[in-house]
Amino acid sequence: MNARLFPDLIVNGETVPHAAVAAETQHQQAPKGKPGIAWRKAATAMAIRTLLLQEAARLGICAAPAELGAGRHESREEALIRGVLEARITVAKIADADIHAHWARDPSRFRAPPLWEVAHILIACDPRDAARRASALALATSVTARAHGAPGSFASLARDHSDCPSAAQGGVLGQIGPGDSVPEFEAALRALPEGQISAAPVPSRHGFHIIRMDGAIEGAVLPFETVRPKIRAAMERAAWVRQARILTQELVQAADIRGADMSQFAA
Repeated sequence: MNARLFPDLIVNGETVPHAAVAAETQHQQAPKGKPGIAWRKAATAMAIRTLLLQEAARLGICAAPAELGAGRHESREEALIRGVLEARITVAKIADADIHAHWARDPSRFRAPPLWEVAHILIACDPRDAARRASALALATSVTARAHGAPGSFASLARDHSDCPSAAQGGVLGQIGPGDSVPEFEAALRALPEGQISAAPVPSRHGFHIIRMDGAIEGAVLPFETVRPKIRAAMERAAWVRQARILTQELVQAADIRGADMSQFAA
């Protein structure tokens, strides 16, 4: 193994097994054919993990693995790291005045979910089948052009070509909101003006959609009392993340780490 590309990771005299770093690389994004980048990211992540486990030993942490749901449990190491974070990080209660100030800066950020009145034509295909995908795209492109040329024909085009059960209703889906459709479809809804038909077929995991936006109802601004719990939770999470980064910086700066680039945690 290339020692310069994949150097030994040593944290306070403890050598992290190459196999452990290699296993971590699968969780790191890197350009194809650039294993050194994935390794460096993995080495940094494993150095932090090792520091937290060493801190658990120093503090004498003893934490039982917690249940994560559906029969899933933390690993022993995950439980120890959680124990360190619980012992070392304390987030002060967010004052109501600070929560109100955060809301008052722009109340329009806090709205009820929007509603869309939508009709669509689905040309179904398996996106993994290149031949069927090309055929479906060709048909969807043709149907889109016909819908733009004669908007009044949308319902009949849906009855003739759509693979969605809504074809019987001329493609009308009725009112839908966030989370009621696949992400690709929802993203198109958010960008499509009222009264318009999508300029091009919208790809999704189900095939290609020609979408008509019949109406868009923007969610009303929510009163402060309604959103206060969510704002408090978000501010507490942000404060926790800041404290976690400070803890990581403290551990890194006090450590002797070789084989990982920890410059991002410099003071």
